[in-house]
Amino acid sequence: MSFIVKPLTLQGQHVKLAPIAMHHVDALFEIGQSKQDWAYLPITAFSQRAEAEHWVQQALALAEQGQHITFVLIDPTTERLLGSTRYLNIRARDHGLEIGYTWLAPEAQRTAVNSETKYLLLRHAFESLDAYRVELKTDLRNLRSQRAIERLGARKEGILRRHMVTQGGYIRDSVLYSIVDQDWPAVRAGLEAILA
Repeated sequence: MSFIVKPLTLQGQHVKLAPIAMHHVDALFEIGQSKQDWAYLPITAFSQRAEAEHWVQQALALAEQGQHITFVLIDPTTERLLGSTRYLNIRARDHGLEIGYTWLAPEAQRTAVNSETKYLLLRHAFESLDAYRVELKTDLRNLRSQRAIERLGARKEGILRRHMVTQGGYIRDSVLYSIVDQDWPAVRAGLEAILA
C-alpha cells in the first residue's frame, strides 16, 4: 500500500485542521506573537507580518516538495484560528512520519484542542495512511510538552543529544517519543476517553 501524505481537512468537535494557505497570514500573525508560546521552537514568534508571510510561504514550499504538510487549527464554531501543527519528516518507504511544530494561541492552551489535534492526526496516520510509526520530539527543557506527549500514550525512546540548533544558536537536546501501529488501539481508546 502506498504512503502518500497530502493536504486535507480533518474535522473534530473542538478543532478543525485545514491545510495552511496564504489567506491565513494575518490571523497567524495576530495569534503568533507570544514569545513564550514559541520558546522551544526552532524559530521565534512573529514580530512582523512579513515573518508570518514568510513562514506560510515556506510551509507551502515544503508541502509542494512532499516534506511537510502544515495545518492551521480552527475553532469549528467561530472559525477563529487557534494555532498550527504539521506532519514532517515524512518517510513514505518506511510508512512513517513525525507530528510537530505545534503551537497554540493562548486561548486554546490547556483546552481539549491539543489532545483532539493529536487524535485527528494520529487517527489519519494510522487508519487512512497505514502508518507503521509516528514520532514526536520535544526540547529536553520543555517539561510541559513531555508530559503532554506522555499523556497521549507515546513511548519515550530516548534523548537525541545536541540534536538541533534553535533560537539564538542554542544547541538543544531532543526527547524522542513514538507511537507504532501496534500501540494505536490502546492510544486511540485513551484519547477517546480523554475527549469524551
